[in-house]
Order: sequence, then C-alpha cells, then structure tokens
Amino acid sequence: MKPGAKLSDKIDPAIRNCKIGMAIFSPQYCDSYFCLHELSLMMESNKRIIPVFCDVKPSELAVKDMNVNFPNKDLEKFSLALEEAKYTVGLTFDTLKGDWSEFLVKASDAIMKNLYEVEREKYINRKKYIRRQQLLHNY
Repeated sequence: MKPGAKLSDKIDPAIRNCKIGMAIFSPQYCDSYFCLHELSLMMESNKRIIPVFCDVKPSELAVKDMNVNFPNKDLEKFSLALEEAKYTVGLTFDTLKGDWSEFLVKASDAIMKNLYEVEREKYINRKKYIRRQQLLHNY
C-alpha cells in the first residue's frame, strides 16, 4: 500500500477474498477499532479463523463499552465476533518464554492444514453440486 491509501479500500476486499484469516490477539487488541472491524468482517464473511492468543487468555478479551470511539452498532458486532473467536481453537504464545521460530513453524503448519481443509471442502461441495445438476438433468 502507498502512503495516503485508505486502509479500508484495500483491507476490506482482501478479507472478503481470503480463504482463511488469522487474528493475533494481544492485551491491547480490543482497544483497536481496526482490529475489531477486521475480525468482525472475517466472521461476517464466514472465513475460517485461526486465533493466536499472544500474551493474553481468551477470557481476558472483551470489547470495552466505555470506549466512546466505537459506534453502538459496531460495539454489538465487535462483541459477537470476539465471542465467536474466543471459542475457536487457536494457538497461544508467550513472548517472554516462547520460542519465535518454533511458534512460526506451528503457525505455518496450522495455516496450511486449514487452507487444505477449506480447499477440500470447496472441492467436495463442487462435486456434490455437479452431481446434483447431473441428476436433475437426467430427469
């Protein structure tokens, strides 16, 4: 992206067109409108999400109602997306005790496995669709 480009003009379409998403939750994650917006967009787009809980437990994540920067309609949307992500199996990382290279291998492996599953589901659904069309055509 170039300086002066609007983030939403690039990020929103990229999220809508991606196959899987990764949300990296930190202690300050819920303070960011953009992070919460991207998470809710991934959920609305029915993306498979790999949560990474970095120096934070899922139970510690919450959208703060007192944050006046978030419109009410967004607060509800963000809260629902966050609740769904908190109950999704993910990865954890402790920046003080963890090994970055080991973590990156685990994260890469998780991405590849999920990407394979998404593509496999798409292939199976496509085969089912073609089979249904063939059956309908034969009647």
